[in-house]
Amino acid sequence: MNTFSATIERSDKLRAAVTEHPHRYRILTGERPTGPLHLGHYFGTISERMRLHSLGVDTFVILADYQVITDRDAIGKVRENVYSAVLDYLAAGLDPSRATVFTHSSVPALNQLLLPFLSLVTEAELHRNPTVKAEHAASGRALSGLLLTYPVHQAADILFCKGNLVPVGKDNLPHVELTRVISRRFNERYGDVFPEPQALLTSAPEVPGLDGRKMSKSYGNAIALSMTADETTALIRRAPTDSQRLITFDPVNRPGVSALLTTAALCTSRDERALADDIGDAGAGTLKKFTTDAVNEFLAPHRRRRSDFARDPDYVRSVLRDGNRRANEVATHTLDEVHAAMGTAY
Repeated sequence: MNTFSATIERSDKLRAAVTEHPHRYRILTGERPTGPLHLGHYFGTISERMRLHSLGVDTFVILADYQVITDRDAIGKVRENVYSAVLDYLAAGLDPSRATVFTHSSVPALNQLLLPFLSLVTEAELHRNPTVKAEHAASGRALSGLLLTYPVHQAADILFCKGNLVPVGKDNLPHVELTRVISRRFNERYGDVFPEPQALLTSAPEVPGLDGRKMSKSYGNAIALSMTADETTALIRRAPTDSQRLITFDPVNRPGVSALLTTAALCTSRDERALADDIGDAGAGTLKKFTTDAVNEFLAPHRRRRSDFARDPDYVRSVLRDGNRRANEVATHTLDEVHAAMGTAY
């Protein structure tokens, strides 16, 4: 059995165990608040996180504001993006009485774990990380210390709260494995403090942007969860298609048309090719109208809940304040354990 097949088998067994005993698990998950959360985030990660949360899994959501500058020069509208993300998580079903939502910069004890953790990994191990290599190549800039040590930051995020379950896609498996390595090496060197978290492999669908490229705010092709129905309509109306009237699903040769079909299919739980057959030769205008209606109908409940929460900004701020307080308590306790294990408690 190859390594990835074994990972799938372990993940399937883990999923069954989580469903049977959700209260034995704690997940750490979250976002880099680089912009508004969009439909790709919803289908790619948020829906699975909320499924685990609804089962009763203890949920920590980090809004990693420090990590916004991992691969960019400016931090942008980070405060606005953080509060927007809180609104979207609340609208998606997060119960703040059973979850901890916090910002990276608000938990000093979490970040203090970086120093001992960095001593447990080699430079070669950091350079081998696929995310570091990919983001460095995409940036076109010199490799920063922050980007190089990004996997260790993520290990600190997971281990500060002793997260033992990490829902990830295939591409992020190396991050979980390095976190397991750091946990194991710390425990071997200093004593048993950290769990070795397990990766729960998720089959998140790839949600293309409206032009067929990866959905991204920077490309202007993303349907933000915070958009109104009219804004969504206008965005989809501008989406590039082609001159062929017959609608077919062909991501390579017809990326714009295919992206619209995928978006509509996800929102209606249908198959792209079946939708294409239904629309037939009615043309791109009909496809755009169908996609617009599908997206707006799918997001209508989320938008209503989001709007309700947005009318009470004091409550939204209190969710984050309470989450930061809780995260600090947990992080301080963990750091005390680390100091005791290392013999640096004075």
